[in-house]
This record gives sequence, structure tokens and C-alpha cells, in this order.
Amino acid sequence: MHGGFRDFDPGLLPVAASTLTAGLLLFGFGQTLVARLTLASGAVVVAAALTIAIVQALRRKQAGVDVLALLAIGLALGLGEFLAAAVLALMIESGKAIENYAQARSQREMSALLSRAPESANRFDGGEWHTVGLDTIHPGDRLLVRHGEVVPVDGALLGAATVDESALTGESVPRQRSTGETVRSSVLNAGAPFEMVAAATAADSTFAGVARLVCSARAERPPSARLADRYALWLVPATLIVAGGAWLVSGDLSRALAVLVVASPCPLILAVPVAIISGVSRCAGHGVLVKGGGALETLSQANILFFDKTGTLTSGKARLAAIESVPAWPAPEALRLAASLAQASSHVAAEAITIAAREQGLSLDLPYGVAETAGASVCGRVGSHLVAVGSPAFAAGGDAGPSWCQDILKRAAREGASVSLVAVDGVVVGALQFADQIRLDTPRALRLLRNAGIRRLAMLTGDRPDVAETVGAMLGVTEVHADLTPGQKLLEIQSARHDGIVLMVGDGVNDAPALAAADVGVAMGARGAAASAEAADVVLLVDRLDRLVDAIRIARRSRRLAAQSAMTGMGLSFVAMAAAAFGYLPPLAGAALQEAIDVLVIANALRALRADPAASVERLSPAAADRLNREHAALAPLMAQIRSLAERVPALSGQAAASELRQLCAALTGTLLPHERLDDAQLYPHLARLVGGDDPLAAMSAMHREIFRVIRQLQHMADASVPDAPEPGRTQELQRLLYGLDAVLRLHCAQEDELFHALREDAPAR
Repeated sequence: MHGGFRDFDPGLLPVAASTLTAGLLLFGFGQTLVARLTLASGAVVVAAALTIAIVQALRRKQAGVDVLALLAIGLALGLGEFLAAAVLALMIESGKAIENYAQARSQREMSALLSRAPESANRFDGGEWHTVGLDTIHPGDRLLVRHGEVVPVDGALLGAATVDESALTGESVPRQRSTGETVRSSVLNAGAPFEMVAAATAADSTFAGVARLVCSARAERPPSARLADRYALWLVPATLIVAGGAWLVSGDLSRALAVLVVASPCPLILAVPVAIISGVSRCAGHGVLVKGGGALETLSQANILFFDKTGTLTSGKARLAAIESVPAWPAPEALRLAASLAQASSHVAAEAITIAAREQGLSLDLPYGVAETAGASVCGRVGSHLVAVGSPAFAAGGDAGPSWCQDILKRAAREGASVSLVAVDGVVVGALQFADQIRLDTPRALRLLRNAGIRRLAMLTGDRPDVAETVGAMLGVTEVHADLTPGQKLLEIQSARHDGIVLMVGDGVNDAPALAAADVGVAMGARGAAASAEAADVVLLVDRLDRLVDAIRIARRSRRLAAQSAMTGMGLSFVAMAAAAFGYLPPLAGAALQEAIDVLVIANALRALRADPAASVERLSPAAADRLNREHAALAPLMAQIRSLAERVPALSGQAAASELRQLCAALTGTLLPHERLDDAQLYPHLARLVGGDDPLAAMSAMHREIFRVIRQLQHMADASVPDAPEPGRTQELQRLLYGLDAVLRLHCAQEDELFHALREDAPAR
């Protein structure tokens, strides 16, 4: 019967417990009168506190059901049932203590997000480090973060660092971050002290945005909880009618008291919000911040999903997708020279070039004499060569570029990619193609969303139709709306809301109107000033689309547990009321039973905090997943060599083709074959245990066998005697094998990369 106003005074529980204990002891020593007075005093104190709480609530124009508790204690005192009154008082206060614990427990993950609030910063001023207030930090300030300290504002690292990001991402393993990487406020320095440059003020940093979102989530009461309050109010007159009827029919006022004792609205007014807020808190622990129980409930019912393309389905950053080069300059060497020069450039493509070179293990030289034309190109000397990297017009000296580049430029235009040319000593030797690549987690996330009951998936983007439809085809998304303005996105969302519950996922400022219009808007990222995060109902703190799948699962489980707790608890309460009305349940036994019911439903509601047993799975550590990805990156030059030879075979003499084929086969047998055989023998058995099922990686092993077969055929061709003049049949067969091997390898590596990404420790549970 407790829980109507949920006001908990920690001092009342000891009073109720001590007076009941003292009264029972006094009864044992034969001090009946003193014992009765002691029991009554404890009950009166609790009744007085209930009266004050009810009056204060009525002044706020609120109503509640604690009036039943007050009536029960008052009736027990009036009947001289002082022991029953004291037991009731203890049950009420212990119940409120349980409620208080449950509410605090249900919000523990959100509280953890706020517990790392940065308080000050160490700034370099006048040749010394000074501790200053956060409000004095400005972009460009040089800051020091010592071991165990919280990063005060968003910024860029000046050196390597080890940081604990668990408060934001839920990932328990500290992450290694390198020079130049972004580090967000509220993450913890888990390693040696490091320096950083502030990129934002405290108000515009990640923590400020998270704090605002958490406060919003705490303030809102979910619709089901508000509905439960209204239903609970009907319990008051219903209980009074049943209690009065039991008294009138039996003439026994103790039956009315028993009915009042067991009439508990707790399963409705407490279990429902505890389950929902537990779900919100659990989402926060997974790096998904839901702005309140209402958003979580709506999320659990969603069946239509719209998403932006750039930054949502794709990474939003240019990556080096392909390298083409002239025969005299192998692709790895062209990339090495370009990356060496790009180290001195601030252009957005320069970072992509240097990252690709480092992933392939290329050794970079220090450039000198560097000159950069903003937004166009950069040139300088690398070793003994004059190198230029940039737009086709610049790198080619004002021309459109050599003829072999034209097909590359046309293909890039169709695919929505960009191209930079590499010139060495005034001659164009290579073409670098950049693309905004699909996120590794996107294909899996879309599959899981379909499995979760999302019946309609649609892309909304401002990009060109041909580019958007290409991405849609790669992901199996057939409904693509391209070339849209923010206003047109808004109209699409509003129209879809007539057909179901609509989710919209986006990351840019131009997505804010659509996010606000959807039933549930989901923003990628939580930077404090981001319009999309402010407009959204759900914010993915981790840059992974598949975390949305986790949030939907948690939302549905929380809603199911809320309904289960409410129905079970109220059903038991109604049965107890009937038993009390017919005289089968005395007041003391009723008080104990009522408390047991309340504890049962609260415990069941708190199950929403725990992981779903069916979703528990072993994981790859981030370090292991990163190591496997690096091994794939190291194979990139070899795959480029396969593609290059396939393209050049028709122009080579028979002896030249055989010579290059022998070199390629030596690289394949020395590098690729041992890698794939080791995967089959050691890696795949381990991954199979993580994935579960009967031989889950059979298809992947079959691709290994196809790779082995093609390499064996290439070796036969390399060992065969070859005439000087090229033979058309042999040339076609060699091209077929090389192109086939290239396609199989690229597909196989992409599948493995997706698998590694899905099994990382920071990936959502399946």
C-alpha cells in the first residue's frame, strides 16, 4: 500500500523497527500496558508522517493512494490492534526503503554517467601548469591530464594515451589512443599523464551534452507510469467499497482492516516505472542514452525505420578505396610517396592517405620544401623526387590528366567518389580514389533490425540518386529517397507516421527537423552543441549503428517486464483482498503477504537491469579484433598486385607475364597461404566457439578452399613453359584466374572484417 507519493524519510524506518521490537520485548516481560503504548507510539509517528505527506501532495494538486495506508493504521489503532498497527507501520516504511533502493538502482548507469563530472583542468600558462576552472577553458588551450583524472573538455591528443571510456561507451577495456585522435570529456586517464589541445569549451563538450540528456531522461515520467498512477487512484474507492462490504456482511471490522492492509497499488505505481527506468539505465550502460521512459516505450513499438546516408550508414569520412598506377611505379610505392608528402598537409584527404599507408606498413619519409594550395593540392620533395598530390587539373599541370586516368575519373563520378592524382617529377604515376565507405557494422545492424520486426527500411539523403541507390543496393535497401532537402525529409517522416511507429536515425544538423518529427529520433553522437542530439529522443554515444539494435531489445524486454510485474502483482493483490474480505486472511498475515508481493514485483521489475541470458555471448577483445584488422590491412599491397597484373597481362609479352606471375605466386605462397591456413587451424575454431552453433564458419572455410584452388592453378601456369609471343587463350585464362582471386579475396576479407567487428567486446549482444 506504500508508494503513492514515494517520499522516504530514512529516520522513520528505525523508529518503526525499534518501537515494534521494544513492544514485543515488553510483552515478553509481562509489561502489557507499556508494550501497547510503545507499539502505538511508533504507529502514530508513521501515521503523522503519512498525514503530512498527503496534505502536501493535495496542496500540489496531486492525489495518491497512501491514504489507504493511513486508514489502515488509523483503523488498527481504533480497534486496539496496536501490534497490527506497529507491524503495518514497519511494513510501510520498509516498503518505502525498498522503493527508494529500487529507484536508485534503476538509475545507476545514468548516475554513473554524471559521476565523472570534470571539476577543473590543468592549463599551460606562462610556462607553467595552473589548475583552473572549467569555465575558463577555450579552444586551443594546452591541457595536461594526469593519471586517474577525468578529461575536462573535448580535444585532440598531443601524444599517445590510454583512456577508460566505459562511462560513455560501456566498454570495460581501456583503449589506446594515438597522437591527433579526438578524446572526449568525462573519459578517464587510465595510463600515464598526457597533453591535449582543447577543441571546445566545457559547455560545448560531450559531457555537457550528456548531462543535459540525462537530466531530461530523469525528469520525464513514462506514459505507462502516468497511466498506472491513474489506475491506482481507482484502487482507493474500490478498496473502500470492498472493505465496507466485508464489514457490513460479516459485522467484523477486522475484515475491513485486513482488506485495507493488503490493498497495494505498488505493482502499478512502482514496478512499472522501475522496469522502464531500469531499461533506460541499462541502455546508458551500453552507450545509448534514451531521453526518458516515454522514448523507451515508443522505441519498443517501432516498426518503420528511416535513416540518413552520410555519417549514419557510412562512416562520414573519406577513406582510400583504390589505387591505380602506371607499370613503372607499383601502387605501394606511389602510395608511399603520396603519404610521405601528405604528412605535411592539412587537407581532409591527407589524413586518409597517411592512414592507408600506415595500415599497409609502409615506411614514410620526411618531406621538405612543401607548398600547399588550400583545397587543391600539395607539392614538395620526398627523397630525390618532386612529388605533387591533388586535383587532376593541378597534378597534371593544368591538363585533364593522362588518358588512362579518364576511365578512373568517370567511374569515381558514378560512384560518388573523389580522385587525387600523384605526380612524380612532373609525370602522373598514380590515381588515389577516395570514398565514404559503408560502416562495418551497418550490414549486420540492418539484418538484425529486420529480424527485430522493423518491417520497412528506407534511406533519406540529400546525395545524388545514383550514389544513394548504389549504397542502397549494397545494403539491400530498396526504398531510397535521394536529393532531398531537410524540408522534404520532414514530409516523408510525417507521411510515414500514419502507417506505424517511425524511427529516424541521423547525425547532421540538417537531420534535426526529421529527428524531431519522428516518433523516436535517434542521433549518432553526443557533442554538446549538436542540433541533432538536442532534437533526438535517443543518442548513440558510441559511433556504432548496431547499438540501436541493442536499445530496441532492451526497450522491448523492459516493457514486457513492466507489464508482467504489474499484472502479476495486481492479480495477487486482488486475490489477497478477496481472501481478507471472506475472513481467510487476518491483518497481521495480510501485512506480511502484502510486503512479499511488493518485494516480488519490484525484484521482477529490476530484472530489466540484468542482461538477457539469451543474449550473453563471449567476445573478442578490442586488441585482438584490431590485430586481425591490421593483418588484413597488411594484405592490401598484395591484393593491389593481383589486380594490377590482371589489368596489364594483355599488354605484356609471354615471358614478361610469366616472370611477373612467378613473382606474384611467390608472394601468395609466402604470405597469403600461411595466413589463410593459420586462420583455418587456429582462428576459425576460436571464432566458432564465440558464434555458436554447428560449424558456423563452414562457408568461410569454403572460401579458403577456393583461394587455395585458384593459387594452385596460378602456380601451374607459372611453372609451364611460355613462348615469347603472348597466346590469347593463355592470356584470357590468366586474367580470369587473377580477377577471380581478386574478387574472392576482397569479399572474404570484407566478411571477416564484419565478423571481427560484430564479435568485439564493445559490440552489442546478439
